[in-house]
Order: sequence, then structure tokens, then C-alpha cells
Amino acid sequence: MLVDTSHPGNIGAVARAMKNMGILELVLVKPREFPHPEATARASGADDVLQRARVVETLAEAVADCGLVLATTARTREQYFRVIEPREAAGRIIEEARAGSGAVAVVFGTERFGLSNEHLLAAHALLRIPANPDYESLNIAMAAQLIAYEIRMAWHTPGTGTVATREAPLATPAQMDMFFTHLEEVMHEADFRDRTQSGTHLMARIRRMFNRAELDANEVNILRGILSAVQNRRRRAGEGK
Repeated sequence: MLVDTSHPGNIGAVARAMKNMGILELVLVKPREFPHPEATARASGADDVLQRARVVETLAEAVADCGLVLATTARTREQYFRVIEPREAAGRIIEEARAGSGAVAVVFGTERFGLSNEHLLAAHALLRIPANPDYESLNIAMAAQLIAYEIRMAWHTPGTGTVATREAPLATPAQMDMFFTHLEEVMHEADFRDRTQSGTHLMARIRRMFNRAELDANEVNILRGILSAVQNRRRRAGEGK
């Protein structure tokens, strides 16, 4: 998935990198210019990837039905995120594919600034390429090629991603968003809010915490059931006064 891509040539170059490695599903979030002749030219024969690309307005829409979501980053982020490298990420991607846990999203940000902190809140982990620390500059097509190569190698490596079928698929970002909305509602009703002096964004930290846990759909339903029970108990208590 490419978010807010400014140069159409980069879309074509990423499409080419994907097709080289047998990955054909491209999602574009609010690209500045697409379709575009330069995207087609840079695709160098990967026109079919461009033609089937899905264009959406928001990242939330793009990942709504996905299972595992990995967000790429070139920067060292605060410790609240789990950070993995391409080889480990590729193993996880193949694992999820073979477990039938739904689509996996690898998300790339803008050419200049990458993904915003808000975008990262949808991710289970960050994917970082361990480049030369003195010169970490990779263009988006280079990064996509490296990650796509690792995914292909993982797919063809015996034993990679061999796991038992999940009891339930990972909760989708859409399901997680409903859970977070429900949780925030209960927190508000209970007058629970961030009272630290640091001004930490409490819900952002809570989102990162639960995303690291990689909850499945059943677990999210259990948690929402608990929240509903708390709300019902508070309402009955209020009616009895």
C-alpha cells in the first residue's frame, strides 16, 4: 500500500518491483496523480498491476479488512512500537497467509516524510530496513523491492510460515477501531482520563499496546462484551438511585 504518493513514476516503479517478485495486489491511498503516463512508463510491463490497483481516500479504508498490518519506517521510533526487519516480517507474512488470517498489508508513506504517527496507529508492528546508518536513504521502489524479495524467498523456503490454523483470524483494523471507540466511551463514562503531567496521548498509547498484542476477532468480542457489561451495570446502578 502506498500512502499519499506524490510522484506517479514511483507508483510505476513499485508496481514493477512487486511484479518481479510475484506480488500483484497494489492499493493506493490518495495518490496525487493516478493514473498517469509516467506511472505506466516506469512500470515497464507491469501494467496489469497498475490496472488492478485499488484507489481509496484513507488508510483506514485501505486496511479495513486486513489481518496483519506492517508499517514501513526509516526512522527510529519511540519504544512503544515493536520494530522488525524485512526477513522476520516476510516470515510473519507467509505465516499469516498460510494460516488463512486474511490479507496482510505492508504500508509505505510519502516520499519525503514517510508515514505520520497517526498512520502508524493502525499497525501491529513497524518494518525497518537495516541500511547503512551513515546513509539510510532508500527510495520507495528500492524499499519495496527489498521487502518483496524477502517475501518471495520466505514463500519458497521450506518450513517458513508453517503454523497451525488460527482459532479465529486476527481482528481487522475496522474491528479494532470499533473496540477502541467502545473503550474510549467507557473510559469517558467512568471519568478515566490521562492525568499525567507529560501530556501523553493516552488513547494512542492504548492503541499501540493492543496492536502489539495482535488480538484475534474472538478476543476483541470478549473485550467488548466486558465493556458492555460494565456499561449495563453502571446504568442499572444509576437507575436505582
